[in-house]
Amino acid sequence: MRVVVSIGGSVLAPDLDARRVEDHADVIEHLAREGVELGTVVGGGGVARDYITAARDLGANEVQLDQIGIDVTRINARLLIAALGPKVDPKVAHDYEGAGDAIRRGDISVMGGVMPGQTTDAVAAALAEYVDADLLIYATSADGVFDADPNVDDDATRYEELSASKLVDVIAPMSRDAGASAPVDLLAAKLIERSRMRTIVLDGTDPESIKQAALHGEHSGTDIIPEGTDDEPSYWAQR
Repeated sequence: MRVVVSIGGSVLAPDLDARRVEDHADVIEHLAREGVELGTVVGGGGVARDYITAARDLGANEVQLDQIGIDVTRINARLLIAALGPKVDPKVAHDYEGAGDAIRRGDISVMGGVMPGQTTDAVAAALAEYVDADLLIYATSADGVFDADPNVDDDATRYEELSASKLVDVIAPMSRDAGASAPVDLLAAKLIERSRMRTIVLDGTDPESIKQAALHGEHSGTDIIPEGTDDEPSYWAQR
């Protein structure tokens, strides 16, 4: 079984907390011991926002701001690598080929951002497609995909299950809002639709939820199910 896990910066590094990083590393190591082939993509979080705000005040342009964000995601990736054991590739992967090579030889690969204009949401979806993953998990600070921002709308309803095309429809209007509230971005949603990738969006602040979702398909978030797929994947049925 091959899985790509996207750990949002707001989950792994809303601030610098070694124990939080260690707890997520423990789950990733557990999955690897269970025989799961793993790629992990890490976001920037609060640290990235602080740097980007400061750089914007200094007059940096949008490409420069994106590059700063990428640099911070790669620092966060190094933090996660430091917490992982000998099964991890010690280098932060800077492209899909490098990450794919590491995964195929049995190492855990950790990535941050890749290029300006592309979020780590999209990086995770592209990596999952590149390595032909069985499952893509987004560990976010929201427990799934909602029809509105649950932080500002008490009537927001969580989707238990969505098709990939419906995910695009739900995300598109959110992505146009200032300070977009979508749990994954529009490019990621379109890549998921194109690749027909089985995907789970869940609350990753409790790392245990990532483990249960990957190994058993058990979670309280949202399943993104490719069109024409009715059966539960065999890799869950076997466990």
